Amino acid sequence: MNPFTLQPLTREHVRSTDRKAIEDYGMCGLVLMENAGRGCADKLCELGIVGKVVIVCGKGNNGGDGFVIARHLDARGFDVRVVLVAEPDELRGDAAANYAVLKRAGFPIDGIERLREELAGSDWVVDALLGTGAIGDPRPPIAGVIEQLNEIYARKLAVDLPSGLDCDTGIPGTLTIRADHTCTFVAPKIGFAKPAAKEFLGTVSVHDIGVPRKLLEEFLPK
Repeated sequence: MNPFTLQPLTREHVRSTDRKAIEDYGMCGLVLMENAGRGCADKLCELGIVGKVVIVCGKGNNGGDGFVIARHLDARGFDVRVVLVAEPDELRGDAAANYAVLKRAGFPIDGIERLREELAGSDWVVDALLGTGAIGDPRPPIAGVIEQLNEIYARKLAVDLPSGLDCDTGIPGTLTIRADHTCTFVAPKIGFAKPAAKEFLGTVSVHDIGVPRKLLEEFLPK
C-alpha cells in the first residue's frame, strides 16, 4: 500500500500540477500521458476483458490518453477499436502526437459516423471524451455520443472522470457518462465525494503518473 496519499484535487490543482511538472521539473507531457494511458490499460486487464474494447476519444488530452490505451491493449493482443469524436486536424500537442503514432502503426481510427456500428457487441467502452477542464453541460456532438454510450449494455471505464461530471462540484451535466469504473490520475478529484457524483463514478482507482513527490507535497494540507 502506498503510504503517501494526497488529498482530493481541484481543477486548478490539476492544471498547476501538470504545468509545474512540465515547466519547473522538465518532464515531458508525453511521458505523463503515456503513464496515464498505460495505467488505464493495466486496470482494464485486471478487471478482465472478454471481448471488443471500444475507446471513444475527444480532441483534448483525455482523448490522447485514449490513444495510448488503444496502443497498449492492441500490443497485448486485444480486439480494440478507436472512434474519434472530432476531426484529426483539431488535435493538438501530445494528443496529436499519440494519434500520429497509431496512424503510422496502421491502426484504424473511425469517425463518429461509425460509432453505433463499433459499439455493437462491445465488452468494454472507454470514455476518453472530456477531462477535468470541462465545465457545463456537454455540447454536440459529444452530448449525443454520451447518450449513445449510456444506452448500451457494455461495461464502461472513464478516463480521469466520467465525461459530463464537474470535477470540482461533483454535479453531473444533463448528459453524463455512467461509468462502472473510473481511473483517475494523481489523486481523487474533490467533486468525487459529493453525493450527486456517486452513481456516475462506479468504482474509483487512483493511478500514479510519475509526477515527482516533491511537487505533489505542495498540495498537502499545511
